[in-house]
Amino acid sequence: MLKFLRSLFGPRQSGPAPAIPAGQRIYAVGDVHGCLAQFEALITAIEADDADRGAADTTIVLLGDLIDRGPDSAGVVRAARNLAQRRSVRILMGNHEEMMLDALESEEVLRHFLRFGGRETVLSYPVDPDAYHQAEIAETLELMRAAVPPEDIEFLRSFEDQILIGDFLFVHAGIRPDLPLDQQRHADLRWIREPFLSHSRSFGPIVVHGHTISENADIKPNRIGIDTGAYRTGRLTALGLEGTARWLIEAAADEQGAVSAALRSAA
Repeated sequence: MLKFLRSLFGPRQSGPAPAIPAGQRIYAVGDVHGCLAQFEALITAIEADDADRGAADTTIVLLGDLIDRGPDSAGVVRAARNLAQRRSVRILMGNHEEMMLDALESEEVLRHFLRFGGRETVLSYPVDPDAYHQAEIAETLELMRAAVPPEDIEFLRSFEDQILIGDFLFVHAGIRPDLPLDQQRHADLRWIREPFLSHSRSFGPIVVHGHTISENADIKPNRIGIDTGAYRTGRLTALGLEGTARWLIEAAADEQGAVSAALRSAA
């Protein structure tokens, strides 16, 4: 059930208000990190909100880090793939997808991946926990290769680096302030924090990103961060954009673990 709450955004940049092209509607979803219940609730809320707002050319942008740390990364990948088959969906490559793909090719990367949430991802696939816990790293790599279906790997490899729509640039982590958009490095798009987060001047477009957790949506004149730490807080956030309007939708788990979605409207 949707609960309707009011929330105001912070100050915007001077000049014309940043806008999405006429006729389009965008929903950007923050870092899911294997939290399937929140992801499913948020997508249901997005689809209800989209229907309530009337006809538009609607695109759902997933900002990356669908996997790791949470309880069901395999389920999230499957749900995202199914969503992309029936809706217009674009997905950004997060640093955790990058690590997973590289881990399938390298024992050294796999060690790093497992320490930063990859263990939960591997065990969300049909891997025997006892075999996993007894395995040496080479054996773990073989377990992972056998368990992750080729369609999941192909799906992850299809993710994009950056998406520009109207006056908004969607990336996973951020951008290097001193580089043009067409010269941004993959490592920065997927991993950067500073000097991006503290940069106070315009980037040109408003940058919508995840990667860095904040208690609530981190809304600045030049960027909007919507990673609210789903695996840690139980809260997954989406940003809606149409014309110059902006609004937030949040799926959250209560103390008993039940997940519901709330729409936050913005003037």
